[in-house]
Amino acid sequence: MKRSLSSLLALSLGLTACGSTSTSDSPATSVGSQAISGTNIDTWRKQIIYLTLPDRFFNGTTSNDNLGQPYCFDQSWPYKFHGGDLSGLRQKISYIKGLGAGTLWTTPVYAQVPEVNPGTSSASCGYHGYWPNFKNPSDLAVEPKLGTSSELSGLISDLHTNGMRYMMDMVANHAGYNASVTKSNPAWFHSDCTGDDINCPLAGLPDFRQEDSAVATYLTNLSKTWTSTYAIDAIRMDTAKHVPMNYWQYNWIPGVLNSRPNTFLLAEAFVTGSASQIKPYYDAGFDSAFNFPLRSALVSSIAKAGSMDTLASSVQDYMGTLGLNRALLTVNLLDNHDVPRFLNEPGFGVAEDEIRRRYHMALGALMTLPGIPQLYYGNEIAMYGGGDPDNRRDMPSWAWTSTGRSGTYSGFLPNPGLTFNLVQKLASVRTNNPGLWKGSYAEMWRPNGGTNVFAFYRGYSDSTTGSRLIVAFNNNATSASVTLNIGGNTAISSADRSYLANRVFDDQAGQGAPATVTSSNGSVTVSLPAKSFAIYKAR
Repeated sequence: MKRSLSSLLALSLGLTACGSTSTSDSPATSVGSQAISGTNIDTWRKQIIYLTLPDRFFNGTTSNDNLGQPYCFDQSWPYKFHGGDLSGLRQKISYIKGLGAGTLWTTPVYAQVPEVNPGTSSASCGYHGYWPNFKNPSDLAVEPKLGTSSELSGLISDLHTNGMRYMMDMVANHAGYNASVTKSNPAWFHSDCTGDDINCPLAGLPDFRQEDSAVATYLTNLSKTWTSTYAIDAIRMDTAKHVPMNYWQYNWIPGVLNSRPNTFLLAEAFVTGSASQIKPYYDAGFDSAFNFPLRSALVSSIAKAGSMDTLASSVQDYMGTLGLNRALLTVNLLDNHDVPRFLNEPGFGVAEDEIRRRYHMALGALMTLPGIPQLYYGNEIAMYGGGDPDNRRDMPSWAWTSTGRSGTYSGFLPNPGLTFNLVQKLASVRTNNPGLWKGSYAEMWRPNGGTNVFAFYRGYSDSTTGSRLIVAFNNNATSASVTLNIGGNTAISSADRSYLANRVFDDQAGQGAPATVTSSNGSVTVSLPAKSFAIYKAR
C-alpha cells in the first residue's frame, strides 16, 4: 500500500531498499561480472570500507553552507543540511586512513531537489543525497552545499595519492520529489504502486520505468558519464532490489563497465532472510552485495546476547550459497544510515560496560569473518543512534584527536577512544593477515545448545606469505573453555591440519584471553573471559 509522503518522511528521509543453499564458487578470475579481475580482486578483498554522509562529517568551508536550494541549511533540524562537505572530507583523509580504512564511500553527491513540504513540521531537504534533481538532458551537477565538481575531483585525487579508493553512491531507481525530469518526461515514471518490490515506488518517490528503453538508456548513460568523468573506483548502487534484474544484467552493468572497466560494483539489496536473496545480484553481474542477513544474525547473537548458533548458521549459509570467492567480496556491516546503530540494538536497561563488551565482540566478528568489512562513520567512536534520523548525527568535534576521544560524552560510550583503538588494531590485524581477507573458512565450534562459543579457522598460505588463524568468541556471561579439534576437521586442508597439529598460537586481539595457546596432537584448548574474543595466529 502506498503511504503518504508526510508519513514516510517521518519514518525515513533517507532510503532503504526493502533459498536454496547450493554452492556456487566462481574462479578468482571470473567473479561476478568480471568487473574486477586479476590482482584487483585481492585489492578489493583486502579493503575496509568507510561510509560517510558528507553533510554530517566535517565542515571544511562555511562558504558553501547556504549555496544551492534555499531554506535547506539548518544545523538544528535533523532533516536539513548541517554544513559538512567535500572539503571537509579532504581534510580528514588522514583520519580515515589512520583508522585503517582503504575505501571511502560517500552517500550521493548529486544536486538535490528544493525543500520538500516547506513551511510544515516535515520540511526537509536531501542532505543525504538520495533525492537527486535529475534533469533531461542530464548533467553532472554536484550538490552546491557539498562543494564543486573540482572539489569532488580533488577528493578522489587525494584519496588516490594516499593509496585509497573512492566508492560513489548512485541512484537509478528513482528521482527526487518533483525533480526536473519528472516535469520534462512524466511518462518515464510509474504512475501508481503495483505492490511489489520492483515497481512499487519507494517512499512515494518518482519511480523510473526501466522497462522503457528510453528510460534505461537515460539512466545508464547518466551513470556512465559520472563514471567516465571522475576516476571512480567503485559504485554502490542504491535500492537495487527495486529495479528489474534484467536492467542491471543487460543494460546498466555492461554499460558502466564499457565506460570504465574494472569498476567494483556493489548492490544494495536490503534483505534479511538468507544469502539466497542476494545471490541473484552476483549472477546478474554485480561483484558484491551487502550481507544484511549476516547483520541480522550479529544483532540476534551478539547485540541481544542470543545463541551463537544463529551467527554460525548465517556464516554457513552465505559460505555455502555464494562459495568462497563471492563470500570474500561480500560486504559485511554492523550498521549504516538505514538501520539503528549496533550500539542501540541491545535495548534499554543494558549496562554500558556490557554494551561495550558486546559491541567489541561484534567488531571482532566484522573484521575476521569472510567478506569486506564496512564501517559507518561513528562506529569507531562508539556513537549511539536509533532509527533515521537519529542514526545520522553529526560527527563530534572531539573525534579527531586521541585526547578528545578519552572523554565522556552524551550519546557515546564513555571513553570512546577504547573503541577507536580496538578498531584500529583489528583493521591492522585483518590487513596484515591474508588468512583473514582471502583465506579459507572452517567452522570449529558452535553451541548446539551447549557452551555459547563460536570458533572458526581462517587460513591462507603460499610460497611467500600466509597466515593461519583460529578466531573464537565467548558469548557466555562467565568465562568458558573449549577444546577445538583441528586434526579431525576435514573442512581444513590436510596441509594446514598437519601444520597446526603441534603449534604455538599468539593472540592478536588483546581482549583478556591468554597471550598464547599451544596445540598438541591436533587439538587446542582455548579459554576466554566472559563476552570476549581472541584471534590466535599460528607461529
